[in-house]
Amino acid sequence: METVLVTGGRGASGRWIVDRLADDYEVVVVDYDHPGPDVDPAPHVSFRAADLADRGEALDTVHAVDPDAVVHWAAIPVAGTHPDGRVFETNVHAAKNVLDAAGRADARIVQASSDGAYGFFFADPTPFPDELPITEGHPLRPEDPYGLSKVTAEAAAGAVARRESVPAVSIRPSWIQFPGEYACRSDEYVGDLDAGAGNFWSYVDARDVADLVAAALAGTAGPDPAVDPGTHEAVNCVAADNALGRPLLDLLREAYGAAPADCETDGSALAEGDDRGAYAIAKAERLFGWTPSHSWREAADAEVDEPTLFER
Repeated sequence: METVLVTGGRGASGRWIVDRLADDYEVVVVDYDHPGPDVDPAPHVSFRAADLADRGEALDTVHAVDPDAVVHWAAIPVAGTHPDGRVFETNVHAAKNVLDAAGRADARIVQASSDGAYGFFFADPTPFPDELPITEGHPLRPEDPYGLSKVTAEAAAGAVARRESVPAVSIRPSWIQFPGEYACRSDEYVGDLDAGAGNFWSYVDARDVADLVAAALAGTAGPDPAVDPGTHEAVNCVAADNALGRPLLDLLREAYGAAPADCETDGSALAEGDDRGAYAIAKAERLFGWTPSHSWREAADAEVDEPTLFER
């Protein structure tokens, strides 16, 4: 059984990833804090503590584990919760350190990026996209420290892939939701069109994120991988529908007025009356066979046990 090192594996979305991967891998979870010596980890799960923004600690930890693959999911997850410099510096230093260590270990790389890399959500005013649906080739224009940290981490993944001849995948989720706790279906969100306009009312279920991480790990392995060694690919990770269940074009017209004349709209993929999300997800399907399985229609009120990674 291969070993996968997962940073940030005890976080809100990271624990879903660890739970998903533990069926197929030995998973070593690395976070700033250790759950304690008396914990009873779930099968195929173990824990280490490290400050990944400290280069020595990150390099030592990855070297000690010697994983077959690294899933880098640790980060300060959003702008506005910490000083701007701390968000950027912590995220960038941790990514640089972990990715360099993964490359030196000849480990496959999957990391968390974000739709924040495009620069829509925290910009004021929110810019209209150059294209609809928004593909991974759309220009990245973040103004905030979180989005900028993700663009930098993606560049670091590309550099490591080229230098160390390992495959690397950056996953760009859009506002991760948790079964039974869909913030994107709260009365405050649904009743205020502006609340979701910054990311065009997009979301994704944590279970679908975990499935794409697993698919990307599988797709970077084997004799005929979907992502070759020395190559970095970024993929959107978004639900098939939007969080309001209304036609996307109607939402855009109501929130922004008419689309700019220079916005390239794919009529075959974005039709009148279609409640799809604004982000294209065809690339993840083409590379890894991934399509989202969950919608707010069934998941917002679903009773699903949260992953338990250990017991005391």
